[in-house]
Amino acid sequence: MVERSKDWIDEAEGDLEHAKSDMEHGYYNWACFSAQQSAEKAVKAVFQKMGAEAWGNSVADLLLELSKKHEVPEDLLDAALELDKAYIPARYPNAHPSGSPRRKYTKEEARRMIDHAEKIFKFCSSLLSKV
Repeated sequence: MVERSKDWIDEAEGDLEHAKSDMEHGYYNWACFSAQQSAEKAVKAVFQKMGAEAWGNSVADLLLELSKKHEVPEDLLDAALELDKAYIPARYPNAHPSGSPRRKYTKEEARRMIDHAEKIFKFCSSLLSKV
C-alpha cells in the first residue's frame, strides 16, 4: 500500500475550508457535511501514516479504533458523534420527516460542526508529526 497521509490531510484541510465557505454563504447543511468529511479524512490520514486501512465513514468509529493505538481525548469522541449525525441527513431529504436538508440546519450548528472538525483536524495533524 502506498502511504498517502499527506494527500488525506490535504483533502481534510480543503473540506474544512469548504465548510467555512458554505457557512459564510448560508449553505449550513453542506457546511455540516463538509465538516464531517474533513474530520473523517483527517483520521484516515493517521491510519495511512500508520500503514493501516481505515474503512467506513463514522468519525466516532474511526477515532475509537485509533484509540487502541493512541490516546484520544473524550471531547473529540463526543465531537465525532455529533459530526456523524450530519453524514446522511445533511444531504438527503428522505432523512427527515418533511422538508429539505437545506432548511433543517442553522448557522450555529454549522459553526459548532466546523469547530469540532477543526479540533479533530489539529489532533490528527499533531499525531501525523509523531507517527
